[in-house]
Amino acid sequence: MKEIDERFYNPKNYVNRELSWLEFNGRVLGEARDKTIPLFERLKFLSITSSNLDEFFMVRVASLKDMVHAGYIKPDIAGMTASEQLEAIGQKTHEMVEMQYSTYNRSLIPALKQNGLRVVCSHEEMTKEEAEYADQYFQENVYPVLTPMAVDSSRPFPLVRNKSLNLAALLQKKSGEEDLEFAMVQVPSVLPRIVVLPSKEGKSVILLEQLIERNIGKLFLNYNVIATAPFRIMRNADLTIDEEEAVDLLEEIQKQLKRRQWGEVIRLEVEEKIDKRLLKILKRELSIHSGDIYEISGPLDLTFLMKMYGLDGFDHLKTEKYTPQQVPALMNDDDIFTNIRKGDILLHHPYETFDPVVEFVKRAAKDPDVLAIKQTLYRVSGHSPIIAALAEAADNGKQVSVLVELKARFDEENNINWAKMLEKAGCHVIYGLVGLKTHSKITLVVRREEDGIRRYVHLGTGNYNDSTAKLYTDLGLMTCNPLIGEDATAVFNMLSGYSEPLYWNKLAVAPIWLRSKFLKMIRRETKHALEKKPAHIMAKMNSLCDKEIIAALYEASCAGVKIQLVVRGICCLKAGIPGLSENIEVHSIVGNFLEHARIFYFENEGSCEVYMGSADWMPRNLDKRVEIMFPVEDENLKDQVIHVLETQLADNVKAHLLQPDGTYEKQDKRGKVLVNSQEQFCQEAVEAVKEEMGRLSEAGKRTFKPITSVQEL
Repeated sequence: MKEIDERFYNPKNYVNRELSWLEFNGRVLGEARDKTIPLFERLKFLSITSSNLDEFFMVRVASLKDMVHAGYIKPDIAGMTASEQLEAIGQKTHEMVEMQYSTYNRSLIPALKQNGLRVVCSHEEMTKEEAEYADQYFQENVYPVLTPMAVDSSRPFPLVRNKSLNLAALLQKKSGEEDLEFAMVQVPSVLPRIVVLPSKEGKSVILLEQLIERNIGKLFLNYNVIATAPFRIMRNADLTIDEEEAVDLLEEIQKQLKRRQWGEVIRLEVEEKIDKRLLKILKRELSIHSGDIYEISGPLDLTFLMKMYGLDGFDHLKTEKYTPQQVPALMNDDDIFTNIRKGDILLHHPYETFDPVVEFVKRAAKDPDVLAIKQTLYRVSGHSPIIAALAEAADNGKQVSVLVELKARFDEENNINWAKMLEKAGCHVIYGLVGLKTHSKITLVVRREEDGIRRYVHLGTGNYNDSTAKLYTDLGLMTCNPLIGEDATAVFNMLSGYSEPLYWNKLAVAPIWLRSKFLKMIRRETKHALEKKPAHIMAKMNSLCDKEIIAALYEASCAGVKIQLVVRGICCLKAGIPGLSENIEVHSIVGNFLEHARIFYFENEGSCEVYMGSADWMPRNLDKRVEIMFPVEDENLKDQVIHVLETQLADNVKAHLLQPDGTYEKQDKRGKVLVNSQEQFCQEAVEAVKEEMGRLSEAGKRTFKPITSVQEL
C-alpha cells in the first residue's frame, strides 16, 4: 500500500474556505477602488460586494452558527473549528465593511459629484426647492404605503423580515409622559429606493429612507420623535430538509422558504450614529451578539448602487456594452441539426450568443421528426424561452422529460413555479434526487432520421439561463456523437429511474465516477513527471477546496508536474510553497464578466486530453451533486479550448496571482504587452464573424448581415 505523505494533508498547508471566499470578495472590492475603471462600473462592483456578503452571511455564516449551537467541534480542512472560523470571519468582515464605506464616502461620492450626479447623503442637505419636492413626493407616493408599528404591552415587537430595510424610532408622548416608547416602520421595497430630485444642472438623488426619516413625525402624530435610525437584519436562510422524511419535496421546500423570514438573526446593520438606547432595544429584541452588529458610516445595503448604475445620462461613465457575436459554424442557411451533423460545435458565452442553445430547444419543439426532449434545469431566467419551448414540445405530443432542481439556492421559488407550469403543459417533471443536487447542464434531443434514430446533445458549463448567459463566461458543446448520445440517455435514465450504467463511453458523472476520474488523471501526470516525461495540468474552475484533489496536486507538484490553475473564488490550496507547491500557480480573474467555465487539461505524455464540465473541485460537486464532465475530442475545438486557458493564464490586467502567504496580487505590468483576456475574447469573436462573412461572401453562398459590436477593442 502506498505510503501517505503527511505534508499533503497537514492542515497548515490549507486555507480555510470562508476566509478564502472573503479574499475573493476583497478582489471584487478592489475593482470598486480601481480608479482606472469607469466610474459607474466601480459602483456596480461595490454593489456586488454587498450582495455577495449578504449571501455569505445567510448561508455560510449561518451554517457555522448552526454547528456551534449543535456543539460540533470537528476542525475544517485548515484545522479551524466553527467558533474559530466565526471569530476570524467577524474580524475580516468588519474590516471589509469599513473598506466598502471608505470607498463609497471618500472615493465614489466625490467622483459622482464631479461628474454631475449629486447624492444627497442627508435630508438636511437639501435645498429649499428640493425639500419642498421631497415632502410632496413623500405625501403623495410614500405615506399611503407605510405601516408604522408601535411596541407596547398590547403590541409585541414585530417580525422584522430578512434583508428588509427599516427605520427604528424612540417616541415620547406629547402629553408630557417621561417614558420612551419604541416604534418602527419598514422602508417599502415596492417603491424605488433612489428618488430623483429636481435639479437645474446635473442630477441629484436622495434615498427613500431619508425622505421617510425626514417625515417620520407624520406617522406618530401624538408623539415627539426623540431619535430615529435605519437598521437591517440578516437571518439564517440555509434550508435544512430531511429528504428521506419529506413525503413531498415540493411541499417541504415551499414550507422551508417561508421559514427564511424568521430564521435566527445572524447580523444587524445599524447607522453609525444610532442612539444607544435604540441600539440596546434592537440588540435585546433581536437576541444578537455585539460582534454581529455592524455600525455603518453611510447608507445600509449598498446593493442600491446597481439601480444607480441604471440611471440615464451616464453612459460615458460605463464600459461600452458588448454585443455577443454569432457562432461562425452556424452562419449559414442550414438548420441546427444539419450543422451539428457536420461536426461538433463549440460555444463560448457571452463572447458568442446563447441563441443557438435556445434555438436548439425551440427547433426541437417544432420539428415533426423529433420524438423526445430531455433536459436538466438548475437556474433559468424569469421569462425563459427554453421553458416556453419545452411546454410547446409537450403540447406538440413529444416526450418531454425535465429535471428541475428545486434545491438551487435562492432560486427554489422560481424553480417551483417553473416545475408546476411544465407539469401543467404535459411534461414529465423530476424534482431532483434524494440527497443530491442535480447541477449538470445537459439537453438530449432524440430525432427520427432516414438512417434511423439519432441523438443530439448539448452539454455546458453554465445554466440554461438566457439572461445570465450575457454576464457569465461559459462554454458549451453541441454534438451528435453516438457514444455521447448513448451516455446522455443513460444519464436521464439514472435521473428518472434507478438504473446506474455499468460503464460510460465518454462522460464522467458525479457523485460516483467523477472524483476517481480526476484523481486518476492527476496521478497519471505525476507518474509521467517521475519518469522524466513532460507533465502539465491546466485547469479552470470557480472554486477549489477538495482535500483529496489538493493533496494529489501537491504530490504532483513535488514530482515536478507543472500546474497552472485559474480559480475565480475559493482556493484552499497554498501556491508557491517550497517543497510542497512550488510548481503550482493560481490565477484569479475578476472582470466585467463573471468567470464561470470549468475546463481541465492533462498533457498525457503528448496526447493531451481536454475536458469541460459543470463541476468545481469541491466535495459538494464531487460527492453530493449530479455533475457531468465531457471530453473535447475534435482537434480544432480542442485547440480553441486550450487557447482559452492559455489566454487567461497570460492575463496581466484583470488577473490576480495567489501568493505563498495566501494574499492575491496583480502582476507588475511595466514593460509588458497588456493582456486582458475578456477583452481579447470579445475581439476574437468579432474577428471570427468578419472572417466567416468574408469566406461566405467569397464563396457566393450568402450575403450575411453581421452583429456588430459597439465596443472598439
